[in-house]
Amino acid sequence: MPAHAADAAPVKNIVLVHGAWVDASGWKPVYDILIRDGFNVSMVQEPETSFADDVTAAKRVIDMQDGPTLLVGHSYGGSIITQAGVDPKVAGLVYVAAHAPDVGEDEGELGRKMPSVLAKTPGAVEVTADGFTYLKPELFPKLFAPDMPSAQATFEARSQVLAAKGVFGTPLTAAAWKTKPSWGIVAGDDQIINPDLERFYYERAKAPFIVVPGASHSVYETHPEQVAAVIESAARSLGSASE
Repeated sequence: MPAHAADAAPVKNIVLVHGAWVDASGWKPVYDILIRDGFNVSMVQEPETSFADDVTAAKRVIDMQDGPTLLVGHSYGGSIITQAGVDPKVAGLVYVAAHAPDVGEDEGELGRKMPSVLAKTPGAVEVTADGFTYLKPELFPKLFAPDMPSAQATFEARSQVLAAKGVFGTPLTAAAWKTKPSWGIVAGDDQIINPDLERFYYERAKAPFIVVPGASHSVYETHPEQVAAVIESAARSLGSASE
């Protein structure tokens, strides 16, 4: 690699997109590392009222960026960045224990083909009378965050953002990973998304990925150093590619 490429400035703008049943505050450990290392980090707060609303929320934050942007999605957030990532400002994508459907696919259908522990746990997901879903609070620590301190996992179980049932079954109309460089992280002990499904997504997208052994679905909170390292490596890669 030419010396000037090796020394190229990384993409500085990073947008973090959370998954279902949680909010952007879970990104705080990763945010702290990225900010310390000089990145401009923004987070999307999705309403989780519909897939279209959540994609719009992501696009709104992308529009606020002042240049090339690395889009990072966790879990359901992977579907959001796959749809929103076709935006010209988006230089690349990082999937963190995330879904990455193709055009015409939805994560619910794909999850049924490679079921997770969650999918095999009867009654784990509750649905309100008006069609919003949440993970049964007493099961949240065990399924979503078994490697998280108990008090924190319990708090997150009780502060869930209820997600409209339809968000998981909306087929995508764009697949940014087909045209944008992508990277992935597999949570080795994920109970929410089957780790084999995560591998399938990343291999199909030709995205280099790491596996964090023993990590739960909350890998972005419990292993922030490893997650931030992948994000920073992707940002450096994109910066070099633009030279």
